[in-house]
Amino acid sequence: MSESSPTTAGSAGTGEPGPGRAAAAESEVVGLCRDLIRIDTSNYGDGRGPGERKAAEYVAEQLAEVGLEPEVFESRPGRASTVVRVPGEDSSRPGLLIHGHLDVVPANADDWTHHPFSGEIADGCVWGRGAVDMKDMDAMTLAVVRERMRSGRRPPRDIVLAFLADEEAGGTYGSRYLVDHRPELLEGVTEAIGEVGGFSFTVNENLRLYLIETAQKGMHWMRLTVDGTAGHGSMTNDDNAITELCEAVGRLGRHKFPVRVTKTVRAFLDELSDALGVELDPENMDETLARLGGIAKIIGATLQNTAQPTQLGAGYKVNVIPGQATAHVDGRFLPGHEEEFLADLDRVLGPRVRREDEHADKALETTFDGALVEAMQSSLRAEDPAARAVPYMLSGGTDAKQFDDLGIRCFGFAPLKLPPELDFAGMFHGVDERVPVDGLTFGVRVLDRFIDQC
Repeated sequence: MSESSPTTAGSAGTGEPGPGRAAAAESEVVGLCRDLIRIDTSNYGDGRGPGERKAAEYVAEQLAEVGLEPEVFESRPGRASTVVRVPGEDSSRPGLLIHGHLDVVPANADDWTHHPFSGEIADGCVWGRGAVDMKDMDAMTLAVVRERMRSGRRPPRDIVLAFLADEEAGGTYGSRYLVDHRPELLEGVTEAIGEVGGFSFTVNENLRLYLIETAQKGMHWMRLTVDGTAGHGSMTNDDNAITELCEAVGRLGRHKFPVRVTKTVRAFLDELSDALGVELDPENMDETLARLGGIAKIIGATLQNTAQPTQLGAGYKVNVIPGQATAHVDGRFLPGHEEEFLADLDRVLGPRVRREDEHADKALETTFDGALVEAMQSSLRAEDPAARAVPYMLSGGTDAKQFDDLGIRCFGFAPLKLPPELDFAGMFHGVDERVPVDGLTFGVRVLDRFIDQC
């Protein structure tokens, strides 16, 4: 199925660092990424969509081909994940989890320059839905593990690979199912790496910051409801549910939550201040954020709680005033600030609005230290001498929230060296999602070195 060129071992298997070490993985990572993109795994979050079964089987085939014994399991028909354990040199050591998700958010082909499920190569990039979220990391992981298995280079400790369903809708049918129903597949695992970390932000030609995710905001996906008095549209009505709801949603959408600087954000700001050579004031970040390009969308949201109205619903006929109106809100809170967030919400919305969670999950935060972090730093520097690894907080959430329930310490580390002009943050769930070919091959080399040092 892959369109990658024939692989060659190069210096793989010798254990020597330097060019050619992961040559086979570099030669096939683009083809693997294209193959995965071409498998439509759109997740609409409401039960619609093709599911992940075809992609999970493709992944299993790639792993079985090099001698591994992956397991494909379904949490419900079509919602499939693939998990396999790669034996290490010392299986008595705690294991490492490398996780990725196979589902993607939907895409409207008419909006795209290249079809979102074509996996086309253009302008030095692989285009398509999932190119950065996160079939790129799935492909890098597959390429590295396949090369290592072919060349007989076992990792220092056991590595569990998990390619999961349903991350884009909260992980109910993927990571949550794995943790609740198949925890034995993660036995002995204490650390994990996954998506939205390890990507570069170019300060200048001599310095690139690589953002390692050590924290992520918690979530409350909410349904807001207002009940009113139904009636004829031609009559006056002082108890219109739509009016009341829209006023509340308007207040919420314009509300500025207070700045709260967590330890991760403080560490990132300190690193950024040093890199830019300026003093940063968290209360006045507009000028600094303007210098961060695309990643400002992520960083700005980590300075405060957020609540974004995303959907409205009411009525069934133009001349009927409905008795109820609803809205949906994507709420995100900083670690340690959930109670403050909910109290602020209720105050802004007012007593007429009924608030119900449709999906809620915790915030995460760990420290930026330890042998795993050192392995990230050294593997990045080996491939990019201008690299400096720095911690940051993700404004969204990942499957790491579920693995944290098992006591697994989670990081975002999907290494990519990016062109300074690429709006990387805008690629997530955006139109014309794409990943540089050079970024994929760079990521393969870094990931291979990282595994040797972990």
